[in-house]
Amino acid sequence: MSSPAILRLTCRDAVGVLARITGVVAHSGGNLLEVNQYTDKGTGWFFTRLLVEPARPGWTVDAFREDMAPLAAELQAEWSVSLATRRTRTVILVSREDHCLADMLWRWRSGEMGIQVAAVISNHENCRHLVEREGIPFEYIDFSGDKEEAFRKLADLLRAQQAELVILARFMQILPDWLCEEFAARVINIHHSFLPAFVGANPYKKAFERGVKLIGATCHYATSDLDEGPIIEQQVERVEHYHDPEDLRRLGRDCERLALARGVRYHIESRVLVHGNRAIVFRD
Repeated sequence: MSSPAILRLTCRDAVGVLARITGVVAHSGGNLLEVNQYTDKGTGWFFTRLLVEPARPGWTVDAFREDMAPLAAELQAEWSVSLATRRTRTVILVSREDHCLADMLWRWRSGEMGIQVAAVISNHENCRHLVEREGIPFEYIDFSGDKEEAFRKLADLLRAQQAELVILARFMQILPDWLCEEFAARVINIHHSFLPAFVGANPYKKAFERGVKLIGATCHYATSDLDEGPIIEQQVERVEHYHDPEDLRRLGRDCERLALARGVRYHIESRVLVHGNRAIVFRD
């Protein structure tokens, strides 16, 4: 029998809309394993994610997609149906710091993260050994000169790798608007702190000097507005009075790793529905 499928759908809210959707699931020969639903009363918008398994022989994802199409068209919905077991083709971008990259590669290698790492691209050579020992192509792009040309090379590599997801694992370059638009809702960034507090250079020193009691990290989609894309996940750690800036960096790295890992997992499992500048996340 076919593998389970994930239906993700968003549309204007209406009485009975979820019942109509689940009715199509039953009619197609599917069985519901998981149902997530949310209605934003302020905008009147409906969001849902369904995990569907085959309930009778001959059930396929393609047939289920065909059965859903008429209702989705009637609802004027944004929707998708994908295999739950499908691995997302991913390119990771990194600069000097390797903690997020190393964590992501470990989760990929252990089978915990459902991605297929096609390549790692960097503007520094520091992480080459970490990547190539995993048998993954490592591409270096020099950003010290013409940045526009460097970003054109980056875009060409992403297209050549047919990247479905781009992970900015502490990639310290600001993506141009045109690149964010081309890969909209497919570029995930990790950012120190709660946006937009303590932006710029040496954020943990700034946090230390302010005597903060909480530090954290924010995982969000990259957009043309720097660090202001829809937020997927955030993590925090308590700060004690005896923590110095290096302690904050250590705690911050833990936040960054976990927030990025969870954000990527929610994305590849179709648990995120973007509406405007908000991300509706059906956490597992």
